[in-house]
Amino acid sequence: MVTAGGSGRLVAALVVGVVLVCGVVTVAGILVGGGALDTRTMSRPLDAAGPGGSPAAGLDPALSTRPVVDGSGPKPVTLVVVTLVKGGGAPVRAGQTVTVNYVGVSMTTGAEFDSSWRSGQPVSFQVGVGQLISGWDQGIPGVPVGSRVRLDIPSNLAYGDAADGGRPAGPLRFVVDILAAS
Repeated sequence: MVTAGGSGRLVAALVVGVVLVCGVVTVAGILVGGGALDTRTMSRPLDAAGPGGSPAAGLDPALSTRPVVDGSGPKPVTLVVVTLVKGGGAPVRAGQTVTVNYVGVSMTTGAEFDSSWRSGQPVSFQVGVGQLISGWDQGIPGVPVGSRVRLDIPSNLAYGDAADGGRPAGPLRFVVDILAAS
């Protein structure tokens, strides 16, 4: 546990420093027109957990735990954004670099196809500028930092109904933790 003493201020300063570095590092994510979320090329600068496994400063403890995501339920025909944990930070703006943890599941097969949690590190990328699938570009701006949201994305805002190259076809469900934005 971090106390209000000097070590607490040092840890807070380190977390702020890491978040600032995250803002400087922008890496390609999901490319428009069907590019895959390639976690090999994304920045992984911030751990959602602080010292001893506690959540990073200011984040809900739920964000330090991998969410369970399934693809069941009605298939979306429009983008559906559901707040699972409401953060207390500023809303994300289009053009900002966000640092997130996420799990992606096909709503057609129910299978997980991608997750930042596999590597144990969040990823960072610019949102709302056409570098990501439209479901992310439309669904993430406006979400407060510190939130966990579920994005149910119809196929026309994802990779389409006949995706190729290992990308999942049909509607997708993501659970996304917004850890930082700059």
